Amino acid sequence: MPNLNSTIDMDFKRFLRWWRRELMFLVPEKLRHLVTDQHGLLVFSPEQSYFNVSYTFAGESIFLATLERNETGIAQFKALQSSDEKYAKAGAVLRLGEHDALHRELLLPAAAKDNLQQVVAYELDKYTPFKAEQVYFAVKALEPQTEPGHIKVVLVLTTRELLDGFYEDMKAFGLSPLFADYQGFANDLEDDYRAYNLLPEQFRHKIANTSRLIHSGLLVTAGLLLLTALTLPLALQYQTVDALAEKVKVIEKDAKKIKALQQEVDSVINETQKLLDEKRGRPNMVTMLNELSHLIKDDTWLAYLQYSDGHLQIQGESPAASALIGVLESSDLFNNARFASPVTQNTVSKLERFQITVDVTGSIPPGGNTDENP
Repeated sequence: MPNLNSTIDMDFKRFLRWWRRELMFLVPEKLRHLVTDQHGLLVFSPEQSYFNVSYTFAGESIFLATLERNETGIAQFKALQSSDEKYAKAGAVLRLGEHDALHRELLLPAAAKDNLQQVVAYELDKYTPFKAEQVYFAVKALEPQTEPGHIKVVLVLTTRELLDGFYEDMKAFGLSPLFADYQGFANDLEDDYRAYNLLPEQFRHKIANTSRLIHSGLLVTAGLLLLTALTLPLALQYQTVDALAEKVKVIEKDAKKIKALQQEVDSVINETQKLLDEKRGRPNMVTMLNELSHLIKDDTWLAYLQYSDGHLQIQGESPAASALIGVLESSDLFNNARFASPVTQNTVSKLERFQITVDVTGSIPPGGNTDENP
């Protein structure tokens, strides 16, 4: 049975953008270039010491080149722009790879919808290993929302040092990216209205927004003129009554929001405390994995790893499985290493199959051995 008390959330701007795209689709392609300011996008994807560059327009994408992030790559890019006018006029987008950023889904109180950035920034160290001043991040609400009283969002972040470096490299190419996103949760390049942006305010493209502001302003102005022509006679008669009614609605709405926010704050505080208590009782997973990688030599292969209730179980193959007991016992992080099942011989690889269970003491502080290559 439908809920008649639910709020209808209409996005008027989104409707106008959809309507405009549908109308533009009916315009012949030759004329379309004369009435639109869109020239496609160059997507720059950093990979080690170079950029992979592709061109996207009207839903189609083609790979252009792999450019080194140095003077040679800059010269190649200038030649690419000179070869085709559309590349020279296209905007630029920085798209980070899986090694450059991370993302995760969060479930937040519905009251946080209007200021997602501030809410997540306040508790960023609870959701990630970073503090707000160490990273650039963006928060985007997912659709459709199916959790009553909550809002499901995606948090995307990257370190400031990394993004600053990529931005400076693109500036050296003579480009100012319109936005930066993550390929694991990429923006829809055809729907820039709902795109998130990892770039901080000081890096964001200012000039490219001029035409968009003009178009938006014209649409808003036309709508206001039409609305004024239809409602002005009636509005003049009931202006005072409507003003008072609006003030009462605002006061009532604010009172309800304050009460709801107070309840949400109390709930978030309780949930945060529970999560902190649970977090303090667990060992640092990154430290544990780094220590394990540091101890085990390259001739040993792990096929299975599971951590549960202070116990770590590993399975794999090694030339000398019995030596692993002493190796694990030599670490301050592990204790009471033992075989969980008899050691067997792999007739194909000639390696010993093992299954070892070890207790995790958690005595090494987070960050131990992180500078070692396993």
